[in-house]
Amino acid sequence: MTGPTAAGLPALLSVENLSVTIQSMQALRGFSFAVARGRMIGIIGRNGAGKTTLMRSIMGHTTIAGGRIRFDGDDLAGRPPHGRAPLGIGYMPEDRQLVPELTVEENILLPVWVSKTLNGPDRLGFVYDMMPEVAAMRDRKALLLSGGQQKLVALCRALAAGTRLLLLDEPFEGVAPALSQRLAEVISGLKGTDLSVVIAQSDLNHSRTLFDEEHVIERGANAVHGAAA
Repeated sequence: MTGPTAAGLPALLSVENLSVTIQSMQALRGFSFAVARGRMIGIIGRNGAGKTTLMRSIMGHTTIAGGRIRFDGDDLAGRPPHGRAPLGIGYMPEDRQLVPELTVEENILLPVWVSKTLNGPDRLGFVYDMMPEVAAMRDRKALLLSGGQQKLVALCRALAAGTRLLLLDEPFEGVAPALSQRLAEVISGLKGTDLSVVIAQSDLNHSRTLFDEEHVIERGANAVHGAAA
């Protein structure tokens, strides 16, 4: 593992002075944070602050102009995007990114299929135990789901791959209150486990009590850091 986090714990994921430029606009300006095993970290910032770019950079979907991303001590720069799932990293994008013509179960298994270390039936059993309502619609095509139901499936897909680290980009945005509460319950159930979780949020209505630490991002740079209230 890499150097210590703000809480003095060894870092599982370490983002150091990350800089990213997208279409000549600097989206990240030296942003840094770290998360230790079993910790839940909030990345807080308004829309356009750089949260999604940060998540996509960790997942290998952007070109990094400067800085470093390390996972369990290894530099991720040389790994392709599909090389994250085999490391135990799960990702829930803000826009869900489900494959419309695939079933719910097939969408959940997508990251598992690219990993030689994940057992499909075991991971399905894990996510279905956590969210039985998703198991009930496993054979439905993703295009037939509501936006809130798609969020649940996207979370299941992230959990299927995320045995060590979970990256959740705006998990509560655009979701009806009942489903939002359900998402919060599932995520809250991960506290106290060995799974590390990073949640990007533009507001704290649903998640402030979840976080062990918060990192505020403004215009792609660190603003205020501190222990969660």
